[in-house]
Amino acid sequence: MAAHKFSVVMGLLALAHAAYSAAQHRTYIRLTEQEFTMLPQDIFLQCILGLLLTCYGVVNVAGNFREIKASAEQDNKTWEMLSNRQGFNIFNHRGKAFYARRNEL
Repeated sequence: MAAHKFSVVMGLLALAHAAYSAAQHRTYIRLTEQEFTMLPQDIFLQCILGLLLTCYGVVNVAGNFREIKASAEQDNKTWEMLSNRQGFNIFNHRGKAFYARRNEL
């Protein structure tokens, strides 16, 4: 776990250094009045490697993932439990008025 956290920190530091290097490169291009076409390959490579290292560390620090299957959580439930949706039960509705009249007759 500590190694994965270290890879996250190192990846973020690599990304920060690549951003600083890119800003320095842009300043140099402006001072020399050259046309900016693209970043140098070493800065671009550092960006990609920092991103990959950070992603690797974050995925491993996050812990265990749950299944994407929609039915994964309901595999251990019975059919009767699946049809009971208590979130849809409404107890304060106009039906009380209809049934109250029927009981009075």
